[in-house]
Amino acid sequence: MWVAAVVAVVALLATLFGYGLANDPTLIRSPLIGHQAPGFDLRMLDAQGSVRLSSLRGQIVVLNFWASWCAPCRTEHRDLEAVWDRYRSDGVVVLGVSYQDRPGAGLAFRRELGGDWPLVDDPNSKGALAYGVTGVPETFVIDGNGRVAAKYIGPVRYEQVSDLIVRLLSGRTG
Repeated sequence: MWVAAVVAVVALLATLFGYGLANDPTLIRSPLIGHQAPGFDLRMLDAQGSVRLSSLRGQIVVLNFWASWCAPCRTEHRDLEAVWDRYRSDGVVVLGVSYQDRPGAGLAFRRELGGDWPLVDDPNSKGALAYGVTGVPETFVIDGNGRVAAKYIGPVRYEQVSDLIVRLLSGRTG
């Protein structure tokens, strides 16, 4: 009887472990996928003015929630820079949203690592709450119609974002 119980427990653990390995933990299904992205109007961190999501309609938006204190955000920074450099002439906007960070620390992070895509501040994390952000980095890709096409948790890689952008650009009409 003990042998049967041990075999059953091992089989259950093997099934659960095997199922977990089959999933990509960086691509988390969000209830926002396929729906209109929550709107926002956030103050620029690195310039005057603000960015309103509705003003970006017709463009693909790579919305990246990050922080200067976030080690994985450093890991993904070069990949985001590569996406911005490659696709901005195709109507793709990378937009960095500073998450629970001081503006000065965010600007120091930018000076240290480089990049020139727009950065916005999210005071009181209202934007992050609307997107269901639980930590950083988290990245959302929003299509030209304003719908969320994907959500990535953890450091985003150039290849995964680029593949999605190519698919979205090829499906674009007009």
